Order: sequence, then C-alpha cells, then structure tokens
Amino acid sequence: MKVRKIVVIEDESGIRDVLQYNLEREGFRVVGASDGESGLRAVRKETPDLVLLDLLMPGLDGIEVCRRLKMDAATHEIPIIMVTAKGEEADVVVGLGVGADDYVTKPFSPRELIARVRAVLRRVPRGSESPRADRRLEFSGLAIDTVRHEVSIRGEVVPFTATEFRLLHCLASHPGRVFTRDQLISRIIGEGRTVVDRNIDVHVRAIRRKLDDLQHLVQTIRGVGYRFEDARDG
Repeated sequence: MKVRKIVVIEDESGIRDVLQYNLEREGFRVVGASDGESGLRAVRKETPDLVLLDLLMPGLDGIEVCRRLKMDAATHEIPIIMVTAKGEEADVVVGLGVGADDYVTKPFSPRELIARVRAVLRRVPRGSESPRADRRLEFSGLAIDTVRHEVSIRGEVVPFTATEFRLLHCLASHPGRVFTRDQLISRIIGEGRTVVDRNIDVHVRAIRRKLDDLQHLVQTIRGVGYRFEDARDG
C-alpha cells in the first residue's frame, strides 16, 4: 500500500513536532517546513498527498502560500488544510476563498486532526470526474440524481427548486469540505450576479426543511459557511 505523504508548514516548532508525531504514528510520511518559502519548496519537491498549512507565519503567510500553490498547475490539485487559531475566522474565510479545502483550529485534538486529514484524502481530487458524482449521490436515506434532477428521501421524491438542487448537489459532492457563502454563490448562482450572501442562508433553510430528519447532513460552520456531513469521519 502506498504511504501517504504530508507536508506540514508551521513556524512554531512545538506545534510542528506534535503534528508530525501524530501523523507519523498513523502511518503517514511527513515533511516539515518552518516558513512559507521553505514550505513552497517542499511541496514542489515532494508533491505530497496533502498540505497542513499554518495561517499566521512571519514573511510569507499561509494565505499567500495557499494562493501560490493553487495558481501553480503542478500543485493546484493538492488538498490543503489550514491550521488556525479560533479567533481568525475572517482569515479562514479568505483561506477557503483562495482554495483551501478545510481547516483545523488550535488547540486541536490529535483524533480530530487525523479524522479531518483522512476525510480530505478520501475526497475525489478537484478537477477529476467520477461517474458516481456525475449521475447519482447516495447517502443513508438520501439520493441525489443529476440525470433526473431529483432528490429522494427514503425512496420518495421531494420537489427541490433548481437553485436548491444545485446547492445541495454541490455540498453533497464534497462531503466534509467547507464552502464559504461566496464560493457557493459563484458555483450555484454564477459569477457576475448581484446576490447578497445571506440569500444562501435562505436556500439552506429551505433545503433543511425538505430534508426533514436528515437536515443534520447540511452543517453550518459558524462564521465561515456550510459543509455536507462526512458520515465516515472518526
């Protein structure tokens, strides 16, 4: 079995050592970097399966590192998890906006960290396509069929508007991934439309009402946006 490789970019040596220890204990190969510049070099050299990236670093910060990795054709498919302090919600929104896949807040538990890493690694890489994602998504009690443009709950078709369907399908196609409201607006409603981000909240409330006792599948990430529950986490 291939050993998954992770680059950890973190300027605090104590936190970097904790991350490396817990990841290696779970069977990952870890390459550490103490700043943004060396982190970029490590990612380009190692081509890892995932990057754990601290937001606040002297010099080249995590936002700029993420932006550069996502603009580079050689690295833009590599998933990135931001590591951030709890008070940096605005930075998290920016990080997700430039392409980060998820975030972990400090202080974090090793169990949560590993669960988030595994969840991101399970996802289909961005830019690739799968027949399952194109045609039908199935979860416990919920089915989303893009060919029929139908949502079924326990076998019963429930009517969704076109926008509600696109929003639910976008979230369900990436279980565990956090989307900001701006990301959802551009994906669901389209660029160049004058839409306030709280319109997304209205659509989410409507979707939850229709999902009934499955509404927990669509989760609110306070101060950031929404994600679809990854039932396999843990």
